[in-house]
Amino acid sequence: MSQENVEIVRRNTDAFNRRDLDGLLETWASDAVLDWSNARSFDAGVYRGHGEIRAFLDRFLATWDEVRFEIVDGPVEVEVGLLIAENVAYLRGRDGIEAQARSAWLITIRDSEQTSLTLYQTKREALEAAGLRE
Repeated sequence: MSQENVEIVRRNTDAFNRRDLDGLLETWASDAVLDWSNARSFDAGVYRGHGEIRAFLDRFLATWDEVRFEIVDGPVEVEVGLLIAENVAYLRGRDGIEAQARSAWLITIRDSEQTSLTLYQTKREALEAAGLRE
């Protein structure tokens, strides 16, 4: 397992939680893909490149007063450069209503740059997409 790749995912999650999109995108390849098409929300879609990814994240963060992702048991590098990060999102709306959402990210990293993140509803779905089993 590449500890460097695990640390990239952790740093990116921390940057997101601080709403530091510049810090987050520092380690993303310029042609990276954020695939949020499996989300059960209005913003489901595929976002390519820093411009689209930033615009999506700006909209996502503007929707919530507070957003925090917590990685559960990981991230785990299942193959070189391929990681799965189970997570829980803690969200609080402007009206004070709080929500939690569990998901799993399938992340690719090449040459110390994150090239993709795909959201899945479960770890099993992420593993299947990677051609693996639990």
